[in-house]
Amino acid sequence: PASGEALPMNQQVEQGYRMHRVLSNLSRLDVDQLDDADQERVETARDLLEEVSLLTRPEDGSGPDAPTDD
Repeated sequence: PASGEALPMNQQVEQGYRMHRVLSNLSRLDVDQLDDADQERVETARDLLEEVSLLTRPEDGSGPDAPTDD
């Protein structure tokens, strides 16, 4: 889709799932075993993915990244 156009729902769900998986994998890394530069890269990647995740949530709060009552 062109910039500003909404993605079909199945693509939104798939992209939300991918972001969730990447964030989950980054969170599992033992960053203490990495050098300082790699630790910073992981932290930056995590921050950027979380920011994108917040920006891509539907306005009504539904969708793959919506908070749950778990």
